[in-house]
Amino acid sequence: MVQRGRRTERVSGDERQDAILVTAEALLGERALDDISIEELAKGAGISRPTFYFYFSSKDEVLLALLDRVIDQVERQVGALPRNFESDPVGAWTRSIGMFIDVFVAHRAVATAAIAARGRNAEVRALWSRSMQSWADFTTGVIQSEQSRGAAPGGIDAHDLAVGLNLMNERVITAVLNRESPTVAESRALDVLSTIWIRSIYGSDHPEIP
Repeated sequence: MVQRGRRTERVSGDERQDAILVTAEALLGERALDDISIEELAKGAGISRPTFYFYFSSKDEVLLALLDRVIDQVERQVGALPRNFESDPVGAWTRSIGMFIDVFVAHRAVATAAIAARGRNAEVRALWSRSMQSWADFTTGVIQSEQSRGAAPGGIDAHDLAVGLNLMNERVITAVLNRESPTVAESRALDVLSTIWIRSIYGSDHPEIP
């Protein structure tokens, strides 16, 4: 028989780490990272301040872990999408861009905090840059394939076009997340970005399928 009482089950390390991250993301939705204390993160996770330092050395390290999770989610979800660029190029690009927007909007607080931290935190900046490079490389490969099969015209170098389009996405999504002015309405961001991508890659809103 299971004994019942006031004792609770021991929380595993992974659960404590997750609890810190969940607390941090919730607090980032209310105020900036600099305004959040280690004590608040520890209290929200149900641990002591000394225990917090067993998992993270600083608030910046917590932010880095949160950003890593968001980027991993984007890559997994985009990677799971059908890559049917040959049979449905408009749909394939739109779904990929839409997944980026959906994930970053869902984790708006993490994204905006990471964007703010890039200028002062080399690790956050490096992680963001590696991810941008990965997305640019993927885009370059698809554009080259579309050009090779005759669906997309030549002209702008595939790599340069891929980098330009991804940097445009980054800036537009950043403006949307930060509610900057000027910006594109959040409800219109996907349509605007996907239309620009399709026209830039194929020279048409309705690319032909060879």
